[in-house]
Amino acid sequence: MQIEKVESDYYYHIYNRGNNGGDIFFDEDNYNYFLDLVKKYLLPVSDIYGYCLLKNHFHILLKIHHNCENPSQYFSNLFNAYTKAMNKKYGRTGSLLEKPFKRIKIKDENYLKTLILYIHLNPEHHQIYNDFGTYKYSSYESIISQQKTNIKRDEVLLLFDGVKNFIETHLDRKLFINERNQQLFLE
Repeated sequence: MQIEKVESDYYYHIYNRGNNGGDIFFDEDNYNYFLDLVKKYLLPVSDIYGYCLLKNHFHILLKIHHNCENPSQYFSNLFNAYTKAMNKKYGRTGSLLEKPFKRIKIKDENYLKTLILYIHLNPEHHQIYNDFGTYKYSSYESIISQQKTNIKRDEVLLLFDGVKNFIETHLDRKLFINERNQQLFLE
């Protein structure tokens, strides 16, 4: 199977999980360290539109800058730096993440919006946290707040016609998923 090359000037859903589904974040400091590495390695070459970090996997929605040379190298640098730090800190060896990292090129605005919802609702979807809106390792709160952020807040909110609709769309999607799951459970 050939892996799609990451190209400049496109949106991507980047995601991965721990080898064999294992954890990649072992304590709270790990989440923050990973986000620091995202700032270091990805912000110079991309705009971040959303993210969610969960115990055994992560999602990042971004757009690679125009004329970025070899974007995959920046992801490799991020993942290698994180793995080396975790291996050193926890006395482990070998790869932490599955290889290659997963990526989906996004060419459609509706799909982009759907991915933002999917990424933010992920903590509830995986039953890790019962309120996606207050999950602290997601970009959701950064987008609805007025606090300084590296997320492309204004562009995300423009996709949803403002913060009020952004919040309502997330809640509607959550309700739709819960009703669908309830229906499946009853069948």
